[in-house]
Formats: sequence, C-alpha cells, structure tokens
Amino acid sequence: MKNNINEKLYEAALAAFHHAYAPYSKFPVGAALLMADGKIISGSNIENASYGLSNCAERTALFAAYSQGYRQNDIVKMLIIGPTSAPVSPCGACRQVISELVGPEVEVVLTNLNHQEKVMKVSELLPYSFAKGDLNDK
Repeated sequence: MKNNINEKLYEAALAAFHHAYAPYSKFPVGAALLMADGKIISGSNIENASYGLSNCAERTALFAAYSQGYRQNDIVKMLIIGPTSAPVSPCGACRQVISELVGPEVEVVLTNLNHQEKVMKVSELLPYSFAKGDLNDK
C-alpha cells in the first residue's frame, strides 16, 4: 500500500474479507469506503443457498453507507480485496451499483492479499453505464 489512508482501508477491507460468509463459492471478498468525515465503512460478501439472494462485498458496504445517511458526495475512496492472483475485479452488478452510488471521479483501489493494486476511477469501471437519466429516454 502506498499511503496511510490506503493502508487503513486495506485493513478494514481485510477484516471484512475475514468476516465474509462464502460457504458456496469459497471466494471471500471485502470492501471498505472512506467517507468525507473520515469514517470507514466496510462490507463483506454474504452468500445464500439460493445464489441470486447473495450480496457482494461492494454492495454490502455501499448499502451500509447509504443506510447510515451517507450519499454519493460523501464517498472519498473505495478499496476492494479478494483472494485473486492479480487485483480483484468487481462483478458487473457491483460495477453498475458503484456507477450510480459513487461519484465518477472517486478512486477505487482494486487489490488482493499480496497487496498488489490497480487504481481506477469509478467512470473507468463501467464505461457507457446505464444511468438514471436513461430512464427518461423514450
């Protein structure tokens, strides 16, 4: 990790990673959000025997933040960790949710257990995303 903020986010995401409930995929993931007020909110993936009812770490963290009253402008940075050989990649559903709930210029640090990282802006995660404005196009 390159700086103290990233290290704090990494540690929070790693703790969430260890709290994941992934008995089916055996693929734990942790995510952490840095809020403008300095608070860090984390989330882990939670699976269900009915796979469609599972929730990814990224969405868990974001839904927790929004449930606490935070909104898009409050999110300063996001970090995601997974047990991959290269920095973990968010799934398509998470990319869609991130594209709506996190500002387009916010950095998302993709990492793994070896501290390898790839830093992207939200706008780079899902080019040509479906947005709320598209609902008005008829």
